[in-house]
Amino acid sequence: MVAAAACVVEALALAGFAAFYLYELARGEGSDAARVAMSAVTILLGAAGLAALARGWLGAARWPRTPTVVVNLLLLPVGVSLLQAGRPVLGVVVLALAVVALGATVAARVPDPGGGDPS
Repeated sequence: MVAAAACVVEALALAGFAAFYLYELARGEGSDAARVAMSAVTILLGAAGLAALARGWLGAARWPRTPTVVVNLLLLPVGVSLLQAGRPVLGVVVLALAVVALGATVAARVPDPGGGDPS
């Protein structure tokens, strides 16, 4: 459940960033409208992927483990970069969420694909 919740939080954060990009585009503050729109679409695709991972976790599937680990390992350098860029609160939040998601993923019990005791 913790891994699913972490994926949901990450998906919502990405959706919020995409909405902000679209808001900036609507205000005419983006330097290149096509680039801003494509960035928003790419971010929304990432959010959809994380939402799919959350759904997989809630369904007790085995497949979300590896993509969850990969996504959260990629978030570690993002968090460090945010810390180095003078955004300590955001950096700590990103790092904490990634570490919690990684820990929950590693600790998650997965259903036995055979469906029973091998003995």
